[in-house]
Amino acid sequence: MAGHAMNKDVAPSILPSIALPFLALLAACNMGADGNASSGDSEQGELIGARIGAPFTLTNQDGKPTRWDDYKGQYRLVYFGYTYCPDVCPVDLQRIMQGFSKFEQARPALAAKVQPMLISVDPQRDTPAVLKSYVAAFHPRLTGLTGTKEQIAKVAKDFVVIYNPEKSDGATDYMVSHSRTPYLFDSDGKPVALVPVDDPATADVDEGAPDKVLAFLEKWVK
Repeated sequence: MAGHAMNKDVAPSILPSIALPFLALLAACNMGADGNASSGDSEQGELIGARIGAPFTLTNQDGKPTRWDDYKGQYRLVYFGYTYCPDVCPVDLQRIMQGFSKFEQARPALAAKVQPMLISVDPQRDTPAVLKSYVAAFHPRLTGLTGTKEQIAKVAKDFVVIYNPEKSDGATDYMVSHSRTPYLFDSDGKPVALVPVDDPATADVDEGAPDKVLAFLEKWVK
């Protein structure tokens, strides 16, 4: 993640309950390796059956309580990041939401069934007011979610996301290392597949291009 992604070697020790094949896939995505989750020939997403996600109550960009179950019946496109991220988070979000906009144009009825959301891993700085202006820059339907330090820690654990604020005591300017795993959940809230993101190690291939996000959504949203 342009110098700020969690090292893939930490995942197995922190997440022993996840099967090793899934850990390998998750680690590869964290480091940006072949982020195009829609490139395989399988008719099932690679996250089918994985233990990812759980009910939560967080606070949205308007300061209102927002529950995971508020989106029952909708697909959920979930990205974990933070507004002060200097590089990868805004680029990923821009391209994902550009792909989503293309999906809205091509398949408006299906796109209406998808709720994109950004869950902050930096609750100290990402207040609802900060999130409100940030998510509005990407798409009017992108929801920003934050909470207390304890709430975010639990949600991150439930969604198999690793993050670590890199700061000294009292510091106000710091980075947050975090895993890079944008998820698509189905209308029952079950994980389906990893949303395509670019791999910085493959300069000649753009795995996270908006057209690839569009193809991904066309494949999985029914």
